[in-house]
Amino acid sequence: MIRFNNDYNHGAHASILQALAQTNDTQYGGYGVDDWCDKAEKLILELSRCPQGKVYFFPGATQANFVTISALLGSCDSVICADTGHINCHECASIENAGHKIVALPHHDGKITAEQIEGEVQAYYNSGEAEYLTRPSLVYVSFTTEYGTLYTKAELTAISAVCRKYHMYLFVDGARMGYGLGAAENDLTLADFGRLADAFYIGGTKCGAFFGEAVVLTQPDMGRRFKAHMKQFGAVLAKGWILGLQFYTLLHDGTYFAITKRADEYAMQIRDAFRQKGIEELVVSPTNQQFVILSQEQARKLGQKYVFEAEGPVDDDHVCVRFCTSWSTKQEEVDQLVADILNL
Repeated sequence: MIRFNNDYNHGAHASILQALAQTNDTQYGGYGVDDWCDKAEKLILELSRCPQGKVYFFPGATQANFVTISALLGSCDSVICADTGHINCHECASIENAGHKIVALPHHDGKITAEQIEGEVQAYYNSGEAEYLTRPSLVYVSFTTEYGTLYTKAELTAISAVCRKYHMYLFVDGARMGYGLGAAENDLTLADFGRLADAFYIGGTKCGAFFGEAVVLTQPDMGRRFKAHMKQFGAVLAKGWILGLQFYTLLHDGTYFAITKRADEYAMQIRDAFRQKGIEELVVSPTNQQFVILSQEQARKLGQKYVFEAEGPVDDDHVCVRFCTSWSTKQEEVDQLVADILNL
């Protein structure tokens, strides 16, 4: 079976294995106070053109999301996100468990707009009962979205402007940041996130690392007791140098961007095959996640050879499925899948 069900079904890029082997007998300080985390932080802030920022390394994305949000918000504050947002659908109420209400807005291909956000905030301020309601204080968006779509620079700029107008934080979930940056249609850079967001992260788990996410707080006054929040929620890794080493290894020579861009290119080959066969897409995604609508028979045939994600029924005879390429996908795997799609 060939797996196209997610982008974290292999270990890590070979350069990380080599770096781990070369440093295995070296002693380092614990809990992220080490040379590798320092080097990775400096590099990430350079790439983000955010010299005043601070980087914190997390073992996983759910921790990165709920710890960052809980650390930035007060007890009566709420979070705005798309109703398809990962924190709303896939993280077992971690945000709510940390004491914060999620205000989920209807999505448009996985995205929300500045106008929607401002409307929600205005409703709070015009309610006449603000003391009885949670205050929307942070906007959460994903790059890429749950549907593999992208915010444009204009869209993110508009959202950032609304956030600053109403003194809200803008937090960008970058678990698939590499695939977003590598898409042919993308017009955003890490420097744009450093300029427009208050917090964002560069995903490692889905983009070539064994595990790990690098959270960037773009303003120095945001990090007060941030690491204490990480520790309270079990998000500080004793062998923290492993996180720093992985991010430095992937980023210092552009490997991170090259392998995720290649995965997007493979996904476009798969998308083109489905289109050639006349198979409908749920959304038009320019990144490594492709959502298509198959008949039950088509899904059965492809399921004999490939593992993919079932997203749910569309009607009595059709199901939406996700095919996901990754940094570890091989051209020969894509070629086999393309041939089998065309032979459906």
